Amino acid sequence: MLILAIESSCDETSAAVCEFGDGAPIIRSNIIASQIETHKLYGGVVPEIASRAHCDAISGITYEALDTAGVTLTDIDAVAVTALPGLIGALLVGVNFAKSLAFANNIPLVPVNHIRGHIAANYYVHPELKPPFLALVASGGHTSLIRVSDYTTCETVGRTRDDAIGEAFDKVGRVMGLPYPGGAEMDRLASLGNSGAVKFPSAAVVGDNLDFSFSGLKTAVINHLHNLEQKGLPIPGEDIAASFTATVTSSVVKKLTMAVEQTGLTDIVIAGGVAANSHLRAALQSFCDRRRLRFYMPPRSLCGDNAAMIAAQGYYEYLAGVRADTSLNAKATG
Repeated sequence: MLILAIESSCDETSAAVCEFGDGAPIIRSNIIASQIETHKLYGGVVPEIASRAHCDAISGITYEALDTAGVTLTDIDAVAVTALPGLIGALLVGVNFAKSLAFANNIPLVPVNHIRGHIAANYYVHPELKPPFLALVASGGHTSLIRVSDYTTCETVGRTRDDAIGEAFDKVGRVMGLPYPGGAEMDRLASLGNSGAVKFPSAAVVGDNLDFSFSGLKTAVINHLHNLEQKGLPIPGEDIAASFTATVTSSVVKKLTMAVEQTGLTDIVIAGGVAANSHLRAALQSFCDRRRLRFYMPPRSLCGDNAAMIAAQGYYEYLAGVRADTSLNAKATG
């Protein structure tokens, strides 16, 4: 079957046409309109600007996705759309466009959870991956440990209590004077620095829980930078990036270790925008190798927000009988 998917939860407008059936799923098209250059002026995503940009882009990229895939709306078996969570204004653009498109053309509409979509990106490159497994979703807006019992049943067993992991990377990068988004440049700088140069507090919440708190870690790094500045000392960007990144990865591994012990799951998945971070990927691969766990990660091209991942999760939601009518609304949380 062919699924047309729409993603507009934050600052990327994306549309994709993907094919599902026997064998591995196929991405026929995956068009993404990025707003990075626009939001770079403000050092972060401005929700109102993001919503307006989605309005400008969504129709054009949807028909581009259809054209690139070599199909028309008459060939589409279902329309999948991100309905939650995300920026409410941005979500509303995608939901209302998809809803109108689906009902005007008598096509089933399938609402999709954005976080589940990130996890489902792995199905394109790992067709052998099947629930149950444990997933780490690490992005600019989310940091969660999720037990995936089956393709449409997910339980959050751990989460951040404040800042998301990607948010922490971007905020530290901004204070260091790096261009937005700071995550990619932080990754590069960390490869050049000494990861033991500065001791920062762990983001793993103390106690018998699987939660994180990146706010304190972020504040510690920012305070360290301000102290160097006040003393007129040079800022060793490489060492700070390396030390911060090492603290983040060790914090994740600590809680992941606990999650594996508690759940007994032996398949580990990473997903989300921060899944593109080379140090996090390497740390989790090393952890899984030591524990003889199977580790799955998507290619970097499918780590960020994109509609192909929404199509992948939409396929399983469709098989489970999930449908939406004209009352479908967006939700900022969920």
